[in-house]
Amino acid sequence: MRLGLTSFGGPVAHLGYFRDEFVTRKRWLSDKLYADLVSLCQLLPGPASSQVGIGIGLIRNGLPGAVVAWVAFTLPSVVIMVLFAYGVSTFGNIIGAGWLRGLMIIAVAVVAQAILGMARTLTPDLPRITLAILAAAAMLVWQTPLMQMAVILAGGAIGWCFLRTHSTEPPHDLALPITRKFGTLCLVLFILLLIGLPLAARFTASPALHVLDVFYRVGSLVFGGGHVVLPLLQAEVVPRGWVSQDLFLAGYGVAQGVPGPLFSFAAYLGAVMQPAPNGWLGGLIALMAIYLPSFLLVLGVLPFWSHLRRFAGMQNALMGVNAAVVGLLIAAFVHPVLSSSVKAPQDALLAVIAFVMLVYLKLPSWIIVVVGAAAGFLLSLI
Repeated sequence: MRLGLTSFGGPVAHLGYFRDEFVTRKRWLSDKLYADLVSLCQLLPGPASSQVGIGIGLIRNGLPGAVVAWVAFTLPSVVIMVLFAYGVSTFGNIIGAGWLRGLMIIAVAVVAQAILGMARTLTPDLPRITLAILAAAAMLVWQTPLMQMAVILAGGAIGWCFLRTHSTEPPHDLALPITRKFGTLCLVLFILLLIGLPLAARFTASPALHVLDVFYRVGSLVFGGGHVVLPLLQAEVVPRGWVSQDLFLAGYGVAQGVPGPLFSFAAYLGAVMQPAPNGWLGGLIALMAIYLPSFLLVLGVLPFWSHLRRFAGMQNALMGVNAAVVGLLIAAFVHPVLSSSVKAPQDALLAVIAFVMLVYLKLPSWIIVVVGAAAGFLLSLI
């Protein structure tokens, strides 16, 4: 729950928070196992950071652990977004608030710290550094979800063919409390819902079923995480007349500044959409629909992943995928994190100060968040 309240900065920053908490501090996972889990979730459609959290909970305490990890990480942002949905017409648009500007600047420092920490582990030599740089360049030139998938697959192919692991230690067994049979059932259910919900929505007049169809389909097919899902949701809900363009943009702006996963924006849309279901019930339906594919995919793939990653060729491929992931994180840092947050010299100065506080002074993240919000408010008064 603490991470759900303090994890500002989007999916890239969340991965840094998770690594710091569960690898460095609690030592629930090794650095290599965490890197492999991140690589797998980057390959799957859906919110990578939330899927990593679900995977950590599953590894730690089975299916109940996966559910608790998701609820704890997601609930704070969901509550904020639903409350904003109820109050947006009363209190007006707060996108330009100074504290929100400060939080967006703090995100720059958080993401930079995350990339630095992961790069030290995942790109320790020249071949992998070169691969990360090429991956970042490709993503910056062609900023599409398909390019992200292509970069990851290319990294795996390069790793398989050209990289060699020097470790004689076998990969750690995930020791999952679920079987491959259960994983197969989850994958079958994922496909059945992906095919069946559009058909059911087409032949029924149930508004709730149409909402389930739209949000489940978006959650199943989006690659690239939260920053990609927002425009895809806009293309689904605004033309249908469910949400006005103004309401969508108001929620879009606030979603950039709340802690936790950006997929919580679905709860806001479900709460403000017209006609019913809306309010808290509509928000719950939209939220569960957009996250259900992530659960099914993580539960379905992880039992097989535990077996595949034991092969030497797969370990070599993972080295390439991990290096490519670092490149993707660098590209995401440049755009949209840096480009959308730093607009003036004082913004850059605040980001540098926050980075020093995080990396060198090693202050707790909640202190950085408070300082950033206060500094952003003061900057807005200048």
